[in-house]
Amino acid sequence: MRGNTHGNPFQLAARAERISLSPTLAVVQEAERLRAQGVDLVDFGPGEPDFPTPDNIKRAAIRALAEDFTKYTPAGGIRELREAICEWHAAQLGTHYEPKETIATIGGKHAIFNAVSVLVNSGDAVLLPVPYWVSFPEIVDYVGGRCVPVPTDEAEGFRLTAAQVEHAWVEGTKLIIINSPNNPSGAVIEPEEFGRILNLVRRRRALLLADECYSHFVYDGRPFSVGSLPEAKPHVILIGSLSKTYSMTGWRLGYALAPQPIIQAMLRLQSHSTSNPTSFVQKAAIEALRAPQASVALMLAEYARRRDRIIPGLNSLPYVTCAQPAGAFYAYPNVSEYMRRAGLAGTVELARKLLDEARVIVVPGQAFGTSEHIRISYATSMAQIEEGLRRLDKLFRAV
Repeated sequence: MRGNTHGNPFQLAARAERISLSPTLAVVQEAERLRAQGVDLVDFGPGEPDFPTPDNIKRAAIRALAEDFTKYTPAGGIRELREAICEWHAAQLGTHYEPKETIATIGGKHAIFNAVSVLVNSGDAVLLPVPYWVSFPEIVDYVGGRCVPVPTDEAEGFRLTAAQVEHAWVEGTKLIIINSPNNPSGAVIEPEEFGRILNLVRRRRALLLADECYSHFVYDGRPFSVGSLPEAKPHVILIGSLSKTYSMTGWRLGYALAPQPIIQAMLRLQSHSTSNPTSFVQKAAIEALRAPQASVALMLAEYARRRDRIIPGLNSLPYVTCAQPAGAFYAYPNVSEYMRRAGLAGTVELARKLLDEARVIVVPGQAFGTSEHIRISYATSMAQIEEGLRRLDKLFRAV
């Protein structure tokens, strides 16, 4: 729809044209069609926990509804919620933020969108370690920023290093977006390396946006936030979400912790776009953050059990190698040799083949910036993992 439309009133704004159509859309639509027909599919696609939201959180929402807590609230969330976010982050991740440095948002993605929108000018460079979460480049493109990929080493589990960041640095770099634990690879940056990256960002007078969505799903060691490092606060925007930690994906509650001027800018934007997060969800979020955290440990233990089955299973497939994820709940196997032998042009074509012939749903690596991988979510039952591995093994051995 670009160019002269001869007065067409439906010509889209240029920024809308910059949002690309997902390369996975055709596969998703076909999967929905097959599922509606009753076809038995193994779904390794979802990026969300398969556990129910804990009962105490649901009961808190029900109480809020019963008490008619259903009206507008301050755009950035009620003070009690912002206090709870600061207290939880301090206790769990060792940071020191105040409510005035906090904003509650409609999911973590909303916080990322707001932060990038108020920070990145047209033409500013934004460094994106590869593989990256699918929405990072789309948000940067939408606001007119320039995405600069930062390659990582698969042999090292895709863990980002300061040397890689420095090598990719370009003039006009305003921001680097880091997601650790990483979606899709499960890579986790060690605290010492995070410190080196932060020092580089400080020296170059840029900013670091840390997406901590999977912070509490780390298999070895403790959860870590770059915001806990000395001198981090003026240079860091921390993004969090209750979606994964408390299995609250559909509740849509996220947050940002950042210097007060950035939070105030995000608040101004939010006040004219979405206004406040849903009122009674804020009460449920307070319960999630302040109640005992046993459910988080139980989910992590189950993810570890599933990881310890699916990664060896993937590595036993012909022509497949898979790095060991250190966090989150995704496997990111390299399938390049299988695609070469099967004569497939790319991971979208492979995903379609897996759906059509094995009835297995995966996400093509093309969505995450790589051409040789697929993402497999093990946020599903052990029975589904076993069946999915059986189907993949049958198909991969037939090449």
